[in-house]
Amino acid sequence: MTTAAAHEEAAVSHHPQFFVNIEGEEYPWDRPTITVLEIRLIGRLPQDQGVIEINLDDNTERTLGECEAVHIKPGHAFAKKIRYKRG
Repeated sequence: MTTAAAHEEAAVSHHPQFFVNIEGEEYPWDRPTITVLEIRLIGRLPQDQGVIEINLDDNTERTLGECEAVHIKPGHAFAKKIRYKRG
């Protein structure tokens, strides 16, 4: 293994991995925030419909603003408690 490859592997292992659940499908994400536009792009959601955040802990829903950024926590457990769908 080269020094560059070892350094890259070490950087990846220290970087938290995030997951977002869009309409029942989990997608890996590499940052602690995601925008509505990014949710639309990775989930292939149409622009003419809103994006709804669903909190599965208390079964509440809220429509996200088009310019809104959502903070997410690392790991799969969070992704199963919050999900997004077209509105």
